[in-house]
This record gives sequence, C-alpha cells and structure tokens, in this order.
Amino acid sequence: MSADKDITDKVAQYETFLNETLRTDLKSTLTLRDKIYQEQAEYLALRNSINAIKLAELVPGEPLKTKVDLGCNFYCQARVPDPTKIFVSVGLGFFVELTLDEALEFISKKDGELGKEADKLTADCAKLKANIKLVIGGLQELQHIRSEGPRKPQRDICS
Repeated sequence: MSADKDITDKVAQYETFLNETLRTDLKSTLTLRDKIYQEQAEYLALRNSINAIKLAELVPGEPLKTKVDLGCNFYCQARVPDPTKIFVSVGLGFFVELTLDEALEFISKKDGELGKEADKLTADCAKLKANIKLVIGGLQELQHIRSEGPRKPQRDICS
C-alpha cells in the first residue's frame, strides 16, 4: 500500500517536472531560435537591398526613388538623397551610418554570429527533447506501461 503511494507520488513529481520545466524550457528555447531566424531573414533582406542599390549604378549625387513597405503591404514613395550610405541597426536601439560596403561586411559578420547562436539553441532543443523522452520512459517504467516500438511491416496477403 505504501509502495503504491510512493510510486504515485514519484509519477506526480516526474509529470510536474516534465510539464512545468522541460516543456516550458523547450518552448522558450524554440521561441528564441525563431526570433534569431527572423533577425537573420531581416539582414538577408537588407543585403539584397544593398546589392540592388549597388547594381543600379546610380550617378553620384543622384537621389534614389523607391517604395517603402510601411506594413501590411502598404507602400509609399520615398526619396533617398544620398544612397551611398545607410543606417544599420546594431542592437539596443542604436543605428550606425555605414557605407554600402561596410554594411555588407557588418551583415556578414552579424549573420555568422546569429548562425552560431541559432546552432547553439538547436543543440539545446535536442538536449531538451532527449530529456523529455527520458522522463517519459521513466514514467512508463514506473507505471509498468509497455511502450510499443516501431511496428514491423506486414505483408498484404490479399495482393
């Protein structure tokens, strides 16, 4: 009787740990990784815009006329007086004025760092998923639940 109560208490502890710690950690780690991927996509779009400006071969001193997306695919016309320099967000709300070549160099470095951070978060997600499977396996063992492994393919006798 006491052993059943101990097992029930252990199962409750493992389930609480699984649901409140491991799964929430996994969700927050995936959210952080998705934010990094989104930031990488923004830098890629900036790189493409810079390359388009460079390929346009504008006459020095000539302003650039373009359309800017204000959000929800709502565009307005814009005129850039000096398209040889742009402002790039470097983090914490700070922007730096860079030439196009400097901006491309900054973007490649930033993209590399973001890639490393995303890879680290991906590894953390894999560890968390492994821990979740381990805890689920422990719960199954405590409750004497036999897990079904992958089923063997069966032949179709009708064909």
